[in-house]
Amino acid sequence: MTQPPFTVRKARTHDVPRIVELVEPLVSRRILLGKERVDLYGDVQEFRVAEAADGTVVGCGALHVMWEDLGEVRTLAVREDWLGRGVGHALLDALEDDARELGLSRLFCLTFEVAFFGRHGFEDMGHESVDPDLYAELVRSHDEGVAEFLDLARVKQNTLGNTRMLKVL
Repeated sequence: MTQPPFTVRKARTHDVPRIVELVEPLVSRRILLGKERVDLYGDVQEFRVAEAADGTVVGCGALHVMWEDLGEVRTLAVREDWLGRGVGHALLDALEDDARELGLSRLFCLTFEVAFFGRHGFEDMGHESVDPDLYAELVRSHDEGVAEFLDLARVKQNTLGNTRMLKVL
């Protein structure tokens, strides 16, 4: 079996500028929500990166814990010239492994890439809501991802055209 031309590893602080470079074109096209560099440094432990043999970061993705059994796949991005080479798949696999290791049983994502996530077992949440007791706890969060999961009106500008998807691990 041949070795892939990239490896997936946990992100380190020196990867943050490379993550910014990777996601900026997608943010400018309104495919991904932008994050401030200071927030990326604060969240670096949530990220995995795909690194080519020459050290170039060719993909990234993050797993954010939302609740005891629920996490969100965030900022999953692959350099355009690396699309179709298994990078997104490998990153998502690594994030799912991380989720299982943390004891999560469900993963959420907000995405335009419905076909990609659908191939990986995510399903459109539609208008699905959560248990009222859980809703009462989650609605206290200041996290935009939680608000997107709950489909709150205050984040509608973030979610226009996106699909809320969920996977049971």
